This record gives sequence, C-alpha cells and structure tokens, in this order.
Amino acid sequence: MIIAFLVLGIVATTPLQNATTATRDWISSELGWLYVLSTTFFLGLAIFMMLSKFGRIRLGPDDSRPEFSTLAWFAMLFTTGMGIGLVFWGVSEPIHHLTWPRNADYLVDDGPVPEAANEALALSLFHWSFHPWAIYIALGMSLGYFAFRKNLPLRPASALYPLIGERAFGWPGNIVDILAVFGTIFGLATSLGLGTLQINGGLNHVFGIPNNSTVQSIIIIVITGIALFSVLSGIDKGIRRLSVINLWLAFLLLIVVFVFGPKLFMISTMTTSAGEYLGNLVPWSLAFPSPLTDPQAADWTTTWSVFYWGWWISWAPFVGIFLARISYGRTIREFVLGALFAPVAVSILWFGVFGGSGLFYELYRNAGLAGLDEEDRAFRVMDLMFSFAPTLGNAVSLLLIVVVTIFFVTSSDSGSLVVDTLTNGGDTHPVRWQRAFWAIAEGAVTLILLVLGGQNALDALQAASVVTGLPFAVILLFMVWGLARALSRERVPKLVAPEHRTEGKRPPARS
Repeated sequence: MIIAFLVLGIVATTPLQNATTATRDWISSELGWLYVLSTTFFLGLAIFMMLSKFGRIRLGPDDSRPEFSTLAWFAMLFTTGMGIGLVFWGVSEPIHHLTWPRNADYLVDDGPVPEAANEALALSLFHWSFHPWAIYIALGMSLGYFAFRKNLPLRPASALYPLIGERAFGWPGNIVDILAVFGTIFGLATSLGLGTLQINGGLNHVFGIPNNSTVQSIIIIVITGIALFSVLSGIDKGIRRLSVINLWLAFLLLIVVFVFGPKLFMISTMTTSAGEYLGNLVPWSLAFPSPLTDPQAADWTTTWSVFYWGWWISWAPFVGIFLARISYGRTIREFVLGALFAPVAVSILWFGVFGGSGLFYELYRNAGLAGLDEEDRAFRVMDLMFSFAPTLGNAVSLLLIVVVTIFFVTSSDSGSLVVDTLTNGGDTHPVRWQRAFWAIAEGAVTLILLVLGGQNALDALQAASVVTGLPFAVILLFMVWGLARALSRERVPKLVAPEHRTEGKRPPARS
C-alpha cells in the first residue's frame, strides 16, 4: 500500500492530490461534526481521569515507578508530539488568521493592538494546545494501561480486548494496526518534508545555499543518517538525550527572541489571547457552523479546525504509542498533568513570543510576511528583529535551524520505534536493526515524495493522512470504551503515605 501510494505520488501527482483533497474536503464538510465532538469528548475524558479516583492507577503494576525522569519524559513527549510543527507554524499560523478575508484591512501605523491580532493568536492556541494532547492522551493512556498493567501487546488492538476478546488480535486488530502504520509513516513524511523545506530556507537565508531539490535531498540524507545513529544508540542514549538537549536549546531560542523582540507587545498579546482562548474554550470546541447560516465561518472551521482535528487524530497512533512506551510506572494523574497542561503552557509561551513577534512586524513594520512562503517567515522576523546586528541575527537563525534539525531527528527516531513496535505485534523492545530499517524507510519516503513529487506530493500525502483520521476517530472511541469497561472492574489503589513508599519495580530493560 505504501509503495503504491509512493508510485502514484510520483507519476500521477496532480490526480492523486485532487483525489485526496476532494476526499478530505468531503469528510470535513459532511463528517466534520464527528471530529469536533470526538475531540471535545477526549478533552473532557482527560480532565475527568485526572480528577477522578482512576487518576491513582499506574500504567504498570502498583509498585512500578517511572522509567525516565520527569524532565526527560516531558522533553521526549514534547519533541515527538509537535516539535517541528511549533517551529514551522509558530510565526506562520497567526499570520494566516490575521489575513483571513474579513481582516483584509489589518495594516495599521500606530495605536492599540487590533482585536484581529489577539484573535489570530488565540485561534492558533486553540489548534495547538489542549485538543491535540487530549487526543494523544486518550490513545496513550489506553495503550499504557493495557500494555503495562494487563500485559497485553503495545498495539491499538489491545484496547479492544475487553470488547471483542481474542478477535482483537485477529484480522480486526491487524486492520487497525495497518491504519496506524499508514498514518504514522505518511504523517511523519509530511512533517519531515516541511522540516526539510524550513531547514533549506534557513540555510539559504544564512549562507546563501540554493533552495532546490538537490540541497533538500542532501538535508534528508544527512539527517536520516543522524537519526539512524540515534536509533542504534537506543532510547536512553538516543531520543532521551537529544530531546533534553533540544528542549534547552528551544528555550534558549525563546528567551533570545523575547529579550530582543517587542516585549510589551508580546506580553500584551500573549496574555490577552490566552485569556480569550481559555474563555472561549467550550464554545469554540463545540462550534460547527452551518454553511447555510454562516458560510464564511463554516468555511473557516472546515479549513482549519476540522482539518487540524483530523490531522492530530491521524498522528495519534504515532504519538500515543510512543507516549505510552515512555510512561511506564506513572499514574494516570501524572500522565495527564504532564501530557496535557505542561505542553499547553509551552504552546502559549511559544506562540506568544514567535507569533507575537510576527504579528508585530506585520502590523507595524510592513514586514510582508503574508506574501512569503511559510518556511521563510520566521527568518524574515529574525532579519527585522536583529537589523541592528545582522551577524547576531544570523546566529539566532542558525540556532533555529539546529532546533528544527534535532526535532527532525527525534521525530524520525521515535517514529521508527512506533512502526517497528506495530509491525512486531506490539513488542516494546524490538530489535534495533529493524528500527534502523524503518528510520531509513521514513527518510526514503520523504526524499522520494519531496524531490520527485514536490510540494504537491506533500500536500496529497497530508490530505491522505487526514483522511485516515476518520476511521481512527471511530477506532479511538471504541478504544476508550474498552478502557472504560476495564476500569469498571479495576481495583483502584489507595493513596500511599510517603513513609511507606518504595522504589518499586521498573521495566526489565530499555531498548
């Protein structure tokens, strides 16, 4: 199936793009309500599980303890969950919302922050904060529970065991796993392709290196080689170390941009947009306007929110399985707190600083960001911000390239682990050479589609990935049903006083 899609992406790029885009658009307009309601349900579920007695249940035996430190755990889940995306869209998405047709007259010379700017940032937070992580939590929590507490394979089919018994590991479960592999590989290839474009754009900006398919091929080959080395080093020495390093580098980048950027504007838009986002969380979460009563709002919702919910759901097998794999020994309450609220705080900071900077220069300095390609906008902001010291600006742009590159590596590494786990029947310690094979395969898929098919092939791939979100939304609802049935029979452990706690059991080995 993957090879067939690759061939079509190369020899029939335009027809494939038209077909996948048409399918995606039909799903968005006719079945978008399913994405809206299911995603909102997953958010409510995560909060309920955190606050209820079930929050005391560990993803493992009662005496198990976390395999990784809290910092390393958060670094891995964040860099895997949306690292490249935040860097790529941190400046771009608020600009898209700002220049939405109804805000066409957004440019101003001076004065208070236009309401459109606050709304643009709030809408970006809506797409990158609670909802995507709630989706990941629903799948990761279900799989972590069944894999580590009930000793079932780490595969989506295991969560269906309470509903259909052994048939979960027959052909129904195989179909679910195939969909998960499909969504993981193509979702990763799309994100890695976007990351490659941004790296190439940055190298062109800093060093004048041509922005073409040859350079992009070299970038993919080099980074795939680095990812291969990380794969062979194992989770502890590979993903964990790189994730922690990149988390600190990303925060360094954040601090530098904040210090040299329009601080008052960033603080104002960050706090105002965060308040607007939180205040509108429930109505926005349930909004699905009818094209008959408000065609403009309906078009925006299907183009943005419904697209994002489908995209995040298609990514859920990848991020959810990896999140479950690294969360052994944590309580459900710890799991939700760390995987829901901590990433949201980072998203608010990231969009507040980078998105706020982009909005400032677009509104008050006529930066022309709306007319640039998405991958070039962040570097244009660096130019304007460091116009007094171009060398320093190039250094910050280079740091941005390094951060994107490491996100690329950690995504490829964790993706190869997930695909290998799925293709090995849920084995949590697959052989490293098999993980290496999948790391090379992911790089090859990205290389073939980006170089031979171009941007249209990536768009077709992204549309196809979103389409897989529809069946997986239904599957994920059944997985949650299976979890609820299992929890109804669970003996919830009592709280243990600190003086009676022990080190507990840890996983037998790390891959």
